[in-house]
Amino acid sequence: MLTLEQIKEKIKAGLPGAEVEILDPRKDGVHIKVIVTFAGFEGKPLLQQHRMVYQTLKEELKEKVHALGIETKVRYDG
Repeated sequence: MLTLEQIKEKIKAGLPGAEVEILDPRKDGVHIKVIVTFAGFEGKPLLQQHRMVYQTLKEELKEKVHALGIETKVRYDG
C-alpha cells in the first residue's frame, strides 16, 4: 500500500513546484483528500486542474486509493 508521503511525492513529481497537503480523515490511507497549490493551474478550468492531479496518480487510482478528494488552488508567484 502506498503511504501518504509517497502519494504526496508522486503529485509533486508530476507537478513540479506544487505545494501538496494530504488529509486522511478516516485514518485508513485509502479515503484521502489532497490540497494542491500550483502556479500551473492559472487560467485552467477546475476540471482540467483536477485532471492534472489525477494524471499524476493514474496507476495508484486503479488499485491502491479507494476515494480521492481534490482541492486545487492557483499559486501566484510574484
